[in-house]
Amino acid sequence: MNPMRWRRRDWPEREPRPEARTLSDEEKKKLLAALAKEIAASPVPTGLLLQVRSQRGRFYLERPLGEGPSAGVEAWGRITPLADSADLLLEQERHKGRWSEIDKGSARKLIKAIAGDTKGTFHGLGGLDKSLRLAGRGLERLPVVREGKATFGYAGTGVECSAQEALFHYFRLPLHVLVEPSEWYSYHRKPTIVEWSEDRSRVLVRFGAMSMSEENFGGTCLYVCRDGRWGAYRIRPGESRDIAAAEAWLVKRKWRQWGS
Repeated sequence: MNPMRWRRRDWPEREPRPEARTLSDEEKKKLLAALAKEIAASPVPTGLLLQVRSQRGRFYLERPLGEGPSAGVEAWGRITPLADSADLLLEQERHKGRWSEIDKGSARKLIKAIAGDTKGTFHGLGGLDKSLRLAGRGLERLPVVREGKATFGYAGTGVECSAQEALFHYFRLPLHVLVEPSEWYSYHRKPTIVEWSEDRSRVLVRFGAMSMSEENFGGTCLYVCRDGRWGAYRIRPGESRDIAAAEAWLVKRKWRQWGS
């Protein structure tokens, strides 16, 4: 019997990391100001309090998760000036220490790519950002009406809303609640409104996606306004058939969501 022998695999060579361009202090200051200006012109990033900071020649995009120094931040990505071109590189850290390219271009192009995200790479509220930009009124809520069993449209134009647009304009969810559960958005799960209470204080939303084998999978979130404050609660699959069942399950658990 021949002894087992290891064979060398011809793994593809790992692509070298793009080399960063060294900026002077004045250039860093100008680029930081340009990025901050573009963020200020984008309703959703502005409403989510997106910030940019400079560190070791790169620019990091972060969103605060609360008030005070101990609240923590959510990292959205980093922007690097490239050595071999005038472009900037936008990346996101998918795994610790491993960065994936999202886009290249100017400060304006990259911030627009972030603001217009509809898949959930950053927030999934690109449709909402677009409607707010077109209205030109900042974060002012627009008149939205119910058009079908679970469809909504803008009053006057009749243009159909995405689920996120309806949740913001019609149900009046704040942005920081609307982007939850953020991990489901990052998995590119699409939200669909399935039920809501008459007073609009409860909204049941399914988050779904299609697997490689074309099977549907996802989860359910109940958005609830309690004592004047909105919250987002992941619901255990077996308890998510309707609002009544979901809320009863949450009450039994003293409002601890699934997975907590």
